[in-house]
Amino acid sequence: MSFDYSAPPELFLAKRTKSRRENYRRFATAAEAIRYAVETLPTPRAFGAWLEVGDERFNSNEIQRLYEASDYPLRKPK
Repeated sequence: MSFDYSAPPELFLAKRTKSRRENYRRFATAAEAIRYAVETLPTPRAFGAWLEVGDERFNSNEIQRLYEASDYPLRKPK
């Protein structure tokens, strides 16, 4: 399966974060949204995070899988 990390996505959270009153965010690229979900949220699963790219939806487990994929384009923290 090939995934377009440059496509514009929408990130949804079923539960609100404590620091922000948001449950929806748009990003320029799917790679940025994935990085936000994995690196910024305490746990994407706890917030019921899901990503919509075009007509496809990805749950928190799939978001993590896309982040860990060898073709993920952004640098990860060490």
